[in-house]
Amino acid sequence: MKILYSCLSKSWGGMEMFTLTAVKQLHKKNIQAELVCIKESRIHIEANNRGIITHPIKASGYIHLFSILKLASLMSRGGYNVIHTQASKDLWLLVPALKIFSSKVPLILTKQIGSGIEKKDAFHKWIYKRVTFALAISNVIKKNLLETCPLDEGKVILLHNGIDTARFNPDEVNKEKVRKELGIKESELAVGMLARFSPGKGHEEFLYAAHELNSKYGNLKFIVVGEASRGENAYEESIKKSVQDYELNNVIFTGYRSDTPEVLAAMDIFIFPSHSEAFGIALTEAMAMCKPSVCSNSDGVLDIAVDNETSLLFENRNGNDLVDKVSQLIDLPEKRLKLGKAARKRAVETFDLEILTQRVIEIYNEAVGITK
Repeated sequence: MKILYSCLSKSWGGMEMFTLTAVKQLHKKNIQAELVCIKESRIHIEANNRGIITHPIKASGYIHLFSILKLASLMSRGGYNVIHTQASKDLWLLVPALKIFSSKVPLILTKQIGSGIEKKDAFHKWIYKRVTFALAISNVIKKNLLETCPLDEGKVILLHNGIDTARFNPDEVNKEKVRKELGIKESELAVGMLARFSPGKGHEEFLYAAHELNSKYGNLKFIVVGEASRGENAYEESIKKSVQDYELNNVIFTGYRSDTPEVLAAMDIFIFPSHSEAFGIALTEAMAMCKPSVCSNSDGVLDIAVDNETSLLFENRNGNDLVDKVSQLIDLPEKRLKLGKAARKRAVETFDLEILTQRVIEIYNEAVGITK
C-alpha cells in the first residue's frame, strides 16, 4: 500500500507533529507514505530531517491553479492507494486535483481542528462529496463535523490521535536528567505545562496559579515548555512579561524541547489549562509518563482525562479553581501517585499508537474496498 499524506500548514504544533508521527508509524508497518507540504515550512524541514519523502508546493488552499496542477501530476504518476490529509483546508487543492484526472483513489480527512462556520453551500457539498471517510480525533470534533459539514454520519469515524507509550514510559526515562539541567532540587515540586505559545492555551491561568500558589508554598518550581508558532511571538513576549508583573522568580521557560519524555519525567504535576482543545496530545503524553494532571473541563480534554481517576478537572478559564485543584495534589502525595498510575493505564489501553495505527490501516483497507 502507498499513501500520500497532506499537511499544508506553515505552523508548528500538535497537528503538524502528529502528521510526521503518523507517517513514520506507517513506515514501521512497511507501508510507503509520502508527504505533501508547504515549501520551507517547519513541517517540511522536520520531515526531511526524519527521512520522509516530501513533495513541497508553494501555496496552500484555497484555490491555486498551479498547485492543483502540480498535485494532479503527482497523484497521476504516484501510484497512491489512498490520499490522507490532516487539514480540511487542503481539500480545496486535493479534490480539484483528483477531479482533473478522474481519480477514484480514496480520500481520507482527519479533522484536527473544529470549524466555527457552516460549510453546507453548493461548493462545499461538491468538495466533501469526494471525501471517503472523515476521522474525528474527539467527540467534540465529531459533533462539529456533523453540524458544520455536508457529511453523512456513516462517513464520520471517531479515531483519537495516538502516542508511543513505549517511548513515553517512566520506567525507561531518567527523571533526574532534566531536573538537574534546570536546577530543580529534590525537595522541590515541579509543576509544568507543555504547549505552543498561542492564545487559548491557558498560559495566563497557569501563571496566575503560580503567583497564588507561591503565597501558600515555598518549594515550587514552574516549568513552561514550548515556543511561539508562526506569527505569535508577540503573545509569547506578553506571557513572559506577566512573569515580571507577578514578580515570579521560580518560573522556567525551556523553549521547544524534542526530549519530551525526559521533560515530562522532571515534572511532579502536569497542568493542561487549554480553553478549547480538539484533543490534547501533550496531555496523553503526560498521562503515559504517569503524571497526575489538572486539566480544564472542556472539549477534547473530556475524551482523555477522567476526573478524580486520572486527573482533577478545573472549571475552564477559572484560575482560582485551578489553584484549588493543584493545591490538592501538592498536599496529597498519595493522591498524585494514585492518579499517575491510573493515567498511565488509561494511556496504554486507549491511546497507544500501535493500536490506533492498526485501526487507521483497517480504515484504509475498507476505503480501498469501497472504491473498487
